[in-house]
Amino acid sequence: MATSILTHVLAVLFGMGSWVTICGLWVELPLIVPQVPEGWYLPSYLSVIVQMANIGPLFVTLMHRFRPGMLNETVVIYSIVGFGILASLFLAFFWSETVVVQGVERSVPLLLLVFFISIVDCTSSVTFLPFMMQLKAKYLMTYYIGEGLSGLVPALVAMVQGVGVMECVNASQILRSNETHLNKSEIDANYLAPHYQPANFSVEAYFFFLTAMMVVCLVAFLLLNYHPAVARERPSNSNGSGNHISRWKNKKSEQKPMMRSQKAKPRSTFGTGTYTWIQVVYIYIILAWVNALTNTGLPSVQSYSCLPYGNQAYHWSATMANVANPIACFITMFYTQRSLVLMGVLTSIGSLIGVYIMGMAVLSPCPLLVNETSGTVIIVLAWFFFIFVLSYVKVIVAVILRDEGHGALVWCGAVVQLGSMLGAVTMFPLVNIYDFFISGDPCNTNCL
Repeated sequence: MATSILTHVLAVLFGMGSWVTICGLWVELPLIVPQVPEGWYLPSYLSVIVQMANIGPLFVTLMHRFRPGMLNETVVIYSIVGFGILASLFLAFFWSETVVVQGVERSVPLLLLVFFISIVDCTSSVTFLPFMMQLKAKYLMTYYIGEGLSGLVPALVAMVQGVGVMECVNASQILRSNETHLNKSEIDANYLAPHYQPANFSVEAYFFFLTAMMVVCLVAFLLLNYHPAVARERPSNSNGSGNHISRWKNKKSEQKPMMRSQKAKPRSTFGTGTYTWIQVVYIYIILAWVNALTNTGLPSVQSYSCLPYGNQAYHWSATMANVANPIACFITMFYTQRSLVLMGVLTSIGSLIGVYIMGMAVLSPCPLLVNETSGTVIIVLAWFFFIFVLSYVKVIVAVILRDEGHGALVWCGAVVQLGSMLGAVTMFPLVNIYDFFISGDPCNTNCL
């Protein structure tokens, strides 16, 4: 029992390192943006940079496809986690430095380091998940809990830091504090403006925390590889056949298709042959769609859907969305499903909730029930259940693909990144080029 608990804890800590740096960077933006020359254009730059970092998982996936066995997965994970530690550490020292490019100040060190940590996090999708094949199936759900916590833990630390804490003050107070050549109408402005409170600790200290999280991930990975107690949790040891997991995987992948080939109706050559090619395509389309919605599509309009209801609505929707993911993954530890029908039903439900959220973003700054408490409650619950339902779908897919073998999980990670990229590419022009969405003012809601 103690062995199992230790392995679960290590799997969680390992999973937390998957996206902790990028998730942590996003929640810190309210403190970073005022101190960089890009201002609030910075998030749009970061979105593009994160998608450019998909060259990492693309390289790993192509190597797996055309040079199988050439890349040592364990070595790759050590390399990217170590690289992530260094990049996060440098970020703490150089995030505010600027370089003059063609006469204009640019945050070149920040953007370059974000690209490096993005490569680390994106590549984790095609390395961390397949590595979990080396442990029993129950630890895959634990890993997903850790992956969910990679967004929740930085958000909680940012809350303690005081990121985004604001109050609405009369604009004349802000204008007078910055007055240089203000006319009388500007000084007498009688409207409210958001004023953000100073943070409890610095951006540098926050990045040191993210560095420490990556170090914890590295230590957890070391123990998952070398701790004797964890070795007993490997499937290959259940029958005393030795210590080499690859032998067990090869045996499984070779024997199951042979057994199924004796049946009257062979299914497909994918994995174990359990599913037809149509079902395989269906599974991967669902996976791409869900990740496009949850990773980039809807998050890109979260502020538009929530800020008209007030800053508290935005704060709680972001917090509850981060809570929903690990809760959904925790439930799968006790209620695991592999039903393709259930997967489709839950995806439809989550997508319908997403339609409501997108509708409120389109209607911003005057969405439904904008001046009502019920409107705030509904939008917060919509974000919670949107992430909750679709996170459960992600785990269903992962459980199915784990049964299909190591290669299926590699492609799982690749499709996750592909879906995220498609979501970002679709939403970026709508948000940043065509101004399709209009942000609501949390201090001045003039909608009737």
